[in-house]
Amino acid sequence: MSNIENVSRRNFLGGVFSTGALVLAARILPENAWADTNEYHGKAASAALRPSIYLGLEPDGTVFIVTHRSEMGTGIRTTLPMVAADELEADWSRVKIEQAIGDKNYGDQNTDGSKSIRGFFTAFREAGASARMMLVQAAAMQWNVPASECKAHMHEVTHMPSGRKLGYGALAQAAGKLPVPKPEAVQFKPKSEWRYIGKEQQIADLADICSGKAVFGMDVKRPGMLYASVERPPVMGGKVQSFDDKEALKVRGVKQTASIQPFKPPYTFQPLGGVAVIADSTWAAFQGRKKLKVEWNNGPNASHDSDLYKKELLETARKPGKVVRNVGDVDSAFAKGAKTIDAEYYVPLLAHATMEPPVALAEYRDGKVEAWVPTQNPQAVQETVATALGIKPEDVTCHVTLLGGGFGRKSKPDYVAEAALLSRQVGKPIKLVWTREDDIRFDYYHAVAGMYHKASLDDQGKTTGWLHRSVFPSISSMNDANSMYGFDVEYGMGLNDMPFDIPNHRAENGPAKAHVRIGWLRSVANIYHVFSGLSFADELAHAAGRDPLEYQLDLIGTGRVIDFKSQGVANYWNYGEPYEKYPFDTARLRKVLEIAGEKSGWGKRKSGNGWGLGVAAARSFTSYVATVVEVEVDKAGRIHIPHTWQVVDAGMVINPERARSQFEGAAVMGAGIALTGEISVADGRVKQSNFHDYPVARMNQAPIQTDVHIVESDALPGGIGEPGVPPFVPAFANAVFAATGKRIRELPFSKQKLV
Repeated sequence: MSNIENVSRRNFLGGVFSTGALVLAARILPENAWADTNEYHGKAASAALRPSIYLGLEPDGTVFIVTHRSEMGTGIRTTLPMVAADELEADWSRVKIEQAIGDKNYGDQNTDGSKSIRGFFTAFREAGASARMMLVQAAAMQWNVPASECKAHMHEVTHMPSGRKLGYGALAQAAGKLPVPKPEAVQFKPKSEWRYIGKEQQIADLADICSGKAVFGMDVKRPGMLYASVERPPVMGGKVQSFDDKEALKVRGVKQTASIQPFKPPYTFQPLGGVAVIADSTWAAFQGRKKLKVEWNNGPNASHDSDLYKKELLETARKPGKVVRNVGDVDSAFAKGAKTIDAEYYVPLLAHATMEPPVALAEYRDGKVEAWVPTQNPQAVQETVATALGIKPEDVTCHVTLLGGGFGRKSKPDYVAEAALLSRQVGKPIKLVWTREDDIRFDYYHAVAGMYHKASLDDQGKTTGWLHRSVFPSISSMNDANSMYGFDVEYGMGLNDMPFDIPNHRAENGPAKAHVRIGWLRSVANIYHVFSGLSFADELAHAAGRDPLEYQLDLIGTGRVIDFKSQGVANYWNYGEPYEKYPFDTARLRKVLEIAGEKSGWGKRKSGNGWGLGVAAARSFTSYVATVVEVEVDKAGRIHIPHTWQVVDAGMVINPERARSQFEGAAVMGAGIALTGEISVADGRVKQSNFHDYPVARMNQAPIQTDVHIVESDALPGGIGEPGVPPFVPAFANAVFAATGKRIRELPFSKQKLV
């Protein structure tokens, strides 16, 4: 299982398997499309179905499962095969996992949005269950007995009355001649018989990763390849005015320089442009690049300054904006309230700072490109490279390597297009390597945001009115250079889906223009919306003289499914899921919050004198998470996190070991965002460049102990990779207030003097 290779659909069907193998494709397309593919490839073999998630069985009993999602530490290319193997009743030790290349026929390959299991749980179940049923039918026909008397178990089919057994391999050829069960006829195993789903399973790549055999993007080599490093415009939209490469060409190992022309806005996933140094090693390319002399035309963003922009965002947030949700009459509630409270919150630009910076190897030959890439979205690689080179997407082959972290950065393949363009110019395979400085200075940044909150309380301390205004440069600016407002995806992450049962509530969005590339980062707009919303809820609790956990439960109210349409939300995004299948159920949110209180011992010790607990609970990516953070603040103002508790209701969890790992990682990432994360800009240029001035959480800053409690649930699977981040940051901020009395309304915490 440690030998994971990239395979195409056609190679998988026609090259991986030997004669007599059973090859099966899970599908969700109409039956007429399925029939067409059978005609082309034989029984259930497909070149046109979606998603083309293939399961194959060799006559020697080896099971091959192809996963189409990218592995970046989440364990997804182990977890999805677990589902198919379980329904197949396969012996896990006889399963081999293959990594798919980019191909639209696989369906959605973008490993973003915490949706791999949500999107393909059923498809993988169908693949395994269909194969199992075909094997059982083949055995029954061989024994001339009813299929109902036969049962599959651990790579064998047994005739229950007689005890006769046949191994899967011996049945593969006969089963391959049978028709694939129609979707409505597929019979899934009962939960009581699940062998792998819901059980602990280490990742298939573990041995290779630990022994150094695993192939990441930085590890790939091709015969005759050269290395490239690019000097890019320091200001978004800038262009090369002139450059002098004489000294660069004198560096030993440097072969030549090459220009990458900038693309016109909108920027989407296109290269920024610049001057590349081509050399026979990364060292030579880096050293030659330092010798370049480039004059830039910095363009209209040269005056951008993050301090001035912060003031602009907060000034806009104080003004009425575009209404994206409206319940009752907020202004009337404010006028009648016994007490009115308001506050401003601010979150700066954030960078992804993955452990492995962007890297890509591309080879252009005869009008086609072959690329080896650590990418979250191989289909975007095809589209982006094709657009940049003026070729067809199907003429771009994208091999997916392991990713040394992603967080959303590696779904944006500008770096692959750079490598492909240079390969065409140079006539050799090009390995393009970004430095850490490149990674920090030329990211697709998580948006800066200014928020304004106002609320009214009655004479009993109950919240009667709530206003949430949010102003941020939108991700939509990638596709629309004139974009000034957010869109449904960003609104549906803590702005227009606030779960509190407040009779008067309004959410608004103000205009903001992007001056740097804006993209998505783990949990996206939830970071700033949930931070401000649940920190402000804590403020209201203290203003009312109430316990923050009890007050948040009161704000949530009784368990109910929220009807967003009746509250002025025209198009509630719901993380791309149908609302009837994934409703916003506040009973589940209440439950995780109550359990978090129990697990953390909430209320058993009085906060203050440098110690405190903070709490927050949020729904994101269709999962419900409550977080309690314990902090200690020493006399020098240093913050320590002895303990955190995360309670997770993500519906049905396939691999608990990987789920816990994701929430432990979210706690570390949340600590880094809260404590030190900040990208700032002056004269249009990003000031930070490496971990010395854009630090991630160090060991002494990360939580010492993180307990993750997974709520047992039969609900449909929810997201796992991202939902741990949103509630962590406000819970952390609320804990600091409990410990010190200092309210943090601006990230990072390092801007706040705590003693």
